[in-house]
Amino acid sequence: MKVEIHKLFEVLLKAQKANPETSVVHSLAKPPVLGDFLGDLDPNLVLDWSDQSFHGLPSLRQKVVERFDYSPICTSDNVLITAGTAEANFLAISNIVGPGDEMIVDVPGWPQPLVLGKAIGATVKKLERQEDNGWMFDFGQLEELITEKTKLIFLCNPNNPTGHVLNEADLLHIVNLADKVGAYVLTDEVYRNMEWNCPLTPRMATLYDRGISTGSVSKVLGLQGLRTGWMVTRDKNLLFDSIVLREDTSEIMNIMGEAIADIALREDRFKAAVRKARKSAKENLDLLDDFVKTHDELSWVRPVAGLIGLCKLNIDLGSTEVAETLLKKPYSLMVMPGSAYGYPNHIRVGAGGGSKNDIEKGLDRLDQYFKCCA
Repeated sequence: MKVEIHKLFEVLLKAQKANPETSVVHSLAKPPVLGDFLGDLDPNLVLDWSDQSFHGLPSLRQKVVERFDYSPICTSDNVLITAGTAEANFLAISNIVGPGDEMIVDVPGWPQPLVLGKAIGATVKKLERQEDNGWMFDFGQLEELITEKTKLIFLCNPNNPTGHVLNEADLLHIVNLADKVGAYVLTDEVYRNMEWNCPLTPRMATLYDRGISTGSVSKVLGLQGLRTGWMVTRDKNLLFDSIVLREDTSEIMNIMGEAIADIALREDRFKAAVRKARKSAKENLDLLDDFVKTHDELSWVRPVAGLIGLCKLNIDLGSTEVAETLLKKPYSLMVMPGSAYGYPNHIRVGAGGGSKNDIEKGLDRLDQYFKCCA
């Protein structure tokens, strides 16, 4: 199975080579440092995997259930620890969708399922979110896309990159449609706990017996480097099939990553980290919102959740050209072109990273660029 490079990764590779001085793309909270965890790590921790569970560290699985509100419908037996959300998504898609099957993916959204579905040989149908409807999609379109060949509906909720959130009524409507053809519904929920003006995102795994929730410690806790995430589902056959598939890919778990994630999800640590991340992100989102409101070159639907949003470019230049110009001097600024998501008239901006000064520096350079282009 050959997987094509998706545009988002192409942009990241190009930006890494350019090494810009600043950016306004941060999609995760400010990362902690290893020293924050050393005092709680057992120096006698055995790094050999052999005495661990194939499902992942039992105490970590229990904390996932508790911190992310899967209980009482789901237990730790419904949790598989994975190498980030990306592996959880990969394992689910690869086990559910085969050549000739159909899968539905929301766009704009996380590009991984688009390239995986194509590589598998499935027919990938795009469920298009509408900017003039707050980035919500039309249920009529979803109903038209679903057929007897539909095996999976993949959604980012909260959505990456628009910040839109599907509520429980929306999700139950989707479940009802999926159940009619026996399809699974997977929601990538990495931005849960970053809801700004709505209740916490409902858990798909708790709503549907063929529902799958994926998540990780990457975004809200800033622990992307641990590569520790999870798949939660009541379908234990799918969990077992995922373990079997992983045996022939990454094979075994990241013991150090699991141990640190287990510490990070302790109740007191988790609540403090979420409060800190939310405070910083709210300040940065306000900065971004003020900038958009004072620049006619941009407009947006402010994200309801998450750390990133899509801004529409109200100028006669495409996002790829804008982003490539900004990477160069005198700006040396990274923005994510919307073309990476198939939306060439938008740019993606982010409120993560933790530093208000960095956001202000990046926005100042974007302001200079707009003045130069005027």
